[in-house]
Amino acid sequence: MIRKLSENTINRIAAGEVIERPASVVKELVENALDAGSTAIDVALSVGGRSMIRVADNGFGMTAEELELAVERHATSKLAEDDLVNIRTLGFRGEALPSIAAVSRLKILSRPRTGGDAHEIRVEGGRRHAVRPAAHADGTVIEVTDLFFAVPARLKFLKSERAETAEAADVVRRLAMAHPGVRFTMTSDGRTLVDLREGDLEDRIHAVMGREFQGNTVAIDAVRETVKLTGLVSLPTYHRAQANQQYVHVNGRPVRDKVIAGALRGAYADFMMRGRHPAVALFLTVPPDEVDVNVHPAKTEVRFRDQALVRGLIVGAIRQALADAGHRASNTVGAGTINSFRPEAGSHRPQPQNWTPPPRPGFQETQAAFEAFAPPSGAGVNEAPVEDDLDTPLGAPRTQLHENYIISQTRDGVVIVDQHAAHERLVYEKMKAQFAASGIARQPLLVPEIVDLDAASAERLLDAAADLAASGLVIDGFGPASIAVREVPSLIAGGNIAKLIQDVADDLETFEASTGVRERMDHVLSTMACHGSVRSGRRLKPEEMNALLREMEATPHSGQCNHGRPTYVELKLSDIERLFGRS
Repeated sequence: MIRKLSENTINRIAAGEVIERPASVVKELVENALDAGSTAIDVALSVGGRSMIRVADNGFGMTAEELELAVERHATSKLAEDDLVNIRTLGFRGEALPSIAAVSRLKILSRPRTGGDAHEIRVEGGRRHAVRPAAHADGTVIEVTDLFFAVPARLKFLKSERAETAEAADVVRRLAMAHPGVRFTMTSDGRTLVDLREGDLEDRIHAVMGREFQGNTVAIDAVRETVKLTGLVSLPTYHRAQANQQYVHVNGRPVRDKVIAGALRGAYADFMMRGRHPAVALFLTVPPDEVDVNVHPAKTEVRFRDQALVRGLIVGAIRQALADAGHRASNTVGAGTINSFRPEAGSHRPQPQNWTPPPRPGFQETQAAFEAFAPPSGAGVNEAPVEDDLDTPLGAPRTQLHENYIISQTRDGVVIVDQHAAHERLVYEKMKAQFAASGIARQPLLVPEIVDLDAASAERLLDAAADLAASGLVIDGFGPASIAVREVPSLIAGGNIAKLIQDVADDLETFEASTGVRERMDHVLSTMACHGSVRSGRRLKPEEMNALLREMEATPHSGQCNHGRPTYVELKLSDIERLFGRS
């Protein structure tokens, strides 16, 4: 039998779409406080928000009549003339307070900034009490207790107290980042979790993201048609295992948008290894009529009228900023290296049992032997470094270790370069430039090389044959499960062609099918560059080492290889001296 649901049940069902967890309550209440023109917002939680959530602000406040309406569903002061196109406030539906009141015990205490008396209203599980006079300063305090007592089943789906508290704190930080002129504080059971003083945007970003982020970013400031993008993004060598350090705002609203997330992946596609995520603090300014914030009750998703415009702006602006950064790499790499060198107090390397030191010559004997092999006066031990090279960013090469690591000296430190990783990036950038200009120069093989694969891999390669040809790799089918390679890019001629073909086939299988041809080809070019770069184990001449360093300095993105790993580590002399207790 069909029957109409009661008003109370309807409200509880509706509340479930808006209020999912304590963090949802915090988000809605803080957004209301911001819409009220607050300059100071204080959030307090108890037991992860299950027991109590309290948000106090110094905003406009409400009169007794407005308090009555505030807990009514679909009553709001933020939507002018029912215009859902030009939304300029964080809250606008009139759902937050009645939804919270439907599943908890709600108390609102408020006094208008313009003058008048303070009043209080209470709602318990949807049952409203009469407004009554109270004592309070200007602004509003909203207190939510016994969250989900009216729908106890919802409590079973909450995470641990620690997890719920952390999620609520993240909500506060995301809102705080877009409103640097507002003071934010948050406590949980007496512990201060957030304390952000008012200031400028850059200070607020660094306060939220941390000191490490401050020194490993590039600035973004770009405009395309009606959309503006500003903020800071991390260098490719500064990355995270999760995307929780990606703070993105659209018109001051924190969002988690699929289009933007995809654009970030595209921007870092050939700079960062898979499974790692950049840290960003980005601010998109879009005309209100070109973005729909009314997509989901949580208001964290948006829909752009021109998604391609937004995606193109993000990808283009980030890639240009990273290119302008040149060979720069994260400064945390060097710090981590120094820390790995620090010996533990009292530590020493144990010697094998029954080991006796070999006889050693005295100082005079050693000195004589050294002088016998010393170069004539005026000749250097290593002809590579030129004194002027000490002032270059990557310095003057001094030697090569383990046939892979170039040791270079700068005016104030030491640089260690991974020759394979560095040359891989250089080859890749050359191939990309050729590909973009007129196609990659190809070298025909005197005898085509036949590569045996499985039938599926061979089919994928043949389907992409036209795109691969533009990348300098010309192939034909040779039976049901074999490929004939007829031409290869000139830059990688002489490499292991069979291994290259197998790796390209794997790339075409694993790379996202939704990704554009250009991005898929960039990934293929990256694989080709890896096969065509200087291999580990090759002894370089001094002039080759010097040429590699100079080319790195002139090539964008050379601070990281195609997989996102650093190509060099810089150690300052002051840090090295501290290792030995000299400073």
